[in-house]
Amino acid sequence: MSKKDERNVISKKITISDIANELGVSKTTVSRAISGKGRISEATRLRVQEYIELHNYRPNVIAKSLAQSKTFNIGVVLPADTNLTEIPFFQSCLMGICDVAVSFEYDVVVITTTEEDISQLKRVVQKNKVDGIILTRTTTNDLATAYLKENHIPFVVIGSSEDAEIVQIDNNHVEGCAELTSILIKYGYYRMALLGGNPRHIVNTNRYKGFIKAFRDNKRMVDESLIHMNLTSKVMIERTVDLIMEQGVDCIVCTDDIICSQVLTRLNEKGYIIPNDVKVASFYDSVYLENYNPPVTSLRIDVKSLGIEAGECLINLIAQHEVAQKTLLDYELVLKKSTM
Repeated sequence: MSKKDERNVISKKITISDIANELGVSKTTVSRAISGKGRISEATRLRVQEYIELHNYRPNVIAKSLAQSKTFNIGVVLPADTNLTEIPFFQSCLMGICDVAVSFEYDVVVITTTEEDISQLKRVVQKNKVDGIILTRTTTNDLATAYLKENHIPFVVIGSSEDAEIVQIDNNHVEGCAELTSILIKYGYYRMALLGGNPRHIVNTNRYKGFIKAFRDNKRMVDESLIHMNLTSKVMIERTVDLIMEQGVDCIVCTDDIICSQVLTRLNEKGYIIPNDVKVASFYDSVYLENYNPPVTSLRIDVKSLGIEAGECLINLIAQHEVAQKTLLDYELVLKKSTM
């Protein structure tokens, strides 16, 4: 066969029927050779593989999904009640997941839920629209995880769960927050306030645990009156900042970047100078803290890597491969002028 003829063969779109006719075997045999399932001889499997490689054959996704009883879709659950300022985190997760999905010829179906309403997730599962699910946020008494477990759907959580049977991809928030808090204690900041978000979100609980752990590890008493969780509005944060400044705190630690940015804004409005009057740190870094002066001490994580790890893990679960029950990614401490 000349090079020109070979190029013409390669560019021609072929089907399973074409392959079967050319090789003198049944379409079922060709399908088994492509999917790797079913009983055929090794010699026949190799003949089919050589033929499809020569002709650059790529299975039609619909036909492939019917043959393997798969949709080649993965669902990604995003919280519908997310504050707009939190979106970059979920966007970065989604980008990582999509990168993996494309490489395995999967498509991504985005699903939104709230803590109380998972009806969209149920509808997608009941209609067999996806082969597996990635949850991008976990809460205590989580409805989504309970539903997916009950229905035996392969799923992965980005974050941590109280259920050890659930496959989890997370950063080591407890150790990271404990390490950052310990550094601040060693700087001599003992009257330290913690301002946090919704404690039903497990990430906030883990960051709180890290804060407490640092005080215990350093044999320091925690002033519970300076710990304020469940700050879910700007007004609540402003009132809390005013209160703790009256109490004479020397450092304010925030569980996330959103709370931290609002704390910084309130301190500036009230005429406080950072770090002279009070030090400020955040247990999560993001673009929202980039432009503050002075720069903010924080804990930095690679959010896209969370999505990549979760995507790879889910596809392995769908393929019934063994996966680690819990994967903890690393973090970086970024010490800046806000605590110096």
